[in-house]
Amino acid sequence: MTPLAVLETRIAAGSLTRDAGQIAAAEALTDLHRRLAGWRIKDGWVRHKTSPPKGLYLWGGVGRGKSMLMDMFFANAPIRQKRRVHFHQFMQETHARIGEWRKRLDRKKGRDDPIPPVARAIADEARLLCFDEFQVTDIADAMLLGRLFEQLFDIGVVVVATSNRVPDDLYKDGINRQLFLPFIDMLKARLDVMEIPSGDDHRLRQLTAAPVYYAPLGPEADRAIQSAWERLTQGAQAQACTLTVQNRAVPVPREAAGVARFTFEELCARPLGPADYLALAARFHTLLVERVPVLTPEKRNEAKRFVTLIDALYEAKTKLVMSAAAEPDGLYNEGDGAFEFERTASRLMEMRTQEYLAAAHEESLVDAETEED
Repeated sequence: MTPLAVLETRIAAGSLTRDAGQIAAAEALTDLHRRLAGWRIKDGWVRHKTSPPKGLYLWGGVGRGKSMLMDMFFANAPIRQKRRVHFHQFMQETHARIGEWRKRLDRKKGRDDPIPPVARAIADEARLLCFDEFQVTDIADAMLLGRLFEQLFDIGVVVVATSNRVPDDLYKDGINRQLFLPFIDMLKARLDVMEIPSGDDHRLRQLTAAPVYYAPLGPEADRAIQSAWERLTQGAQAQACTLTVQNRAVPVPREAAGVARFTFEELCARPLGPADYLALAARFHTLLVERVPVLTPEKRNEAKRFVTLIDALYEAKTKLVMSAAAEPDGLYNEGDGAFEFERTASRLMEMRTQEYLAAAHEESLVDAETEED
């Protein structure tokens, strides 16, 4: 199905409300879908002698449905070699590829430029690259992007990106930004730039459509968490992925549309630390955490990790939907850290407020790569 057909189906089913900006974006994505279909042969491989279709850069404010629309486009994009990835993670991966290339012996044979072989390796994996959260804040990324994307475009890679920023505001006020401006010009020349204009904050509406904290545990709480998951992901297909943080794997068993879902055991019974929780808080705008137990003295390690998790989510303004055995002030009343947990309980209460739910998600730049499972 085309993105527009998927969107209209969900509107007809009542799971989405009609939004003129989203309809226009779905129409643009559908046009690209059809042009991609004309760019391939029957077995799904690209015909390299034909010119690739022009890509698309969708930008707009928080909660305008950019991730949802990208889901609709990517799931049915009529091309076999495709990849969807968070832009920051793509850049981390690219820097790692360059580092590996520089270690190879063939560099000593006169090939001193890593960009062409790295771009070719990327293109061999995907002729359609879909980027979530396209943003540039790092000077190392800024200085690399122009040459890398020039190679990718020349090879014939089609790029689709979502962003909170118009291209002209990328790397705004960055060091040596004048050196970055040709990349912006190239981006605007190679991609159609389209704004999803201001309108309803659909993410906030879905977050505030029902409570975000459910206690006590039981079938009712389980049903509420499942309903929240369906409401927040808006029909996007769930998948597993793995964040790599400081060379360690952090499994994410279920994620879709910028939302990740965990049990307490998956997050706090495993030996995870602050860097892991910061990576999760940066990568996902909302976390669902289910079946949080009362934290007894025997669960002191799990309690410490839970405190660290909540601190990371709170600082990044990551939204939390949670089911627990008790209200926040009853979760940890006995044990080594019970006194310190009062601050966590206070934060859990604040994270349920309209003000917190309306706050913009603040991504931290952490060294994390993602691999789809």
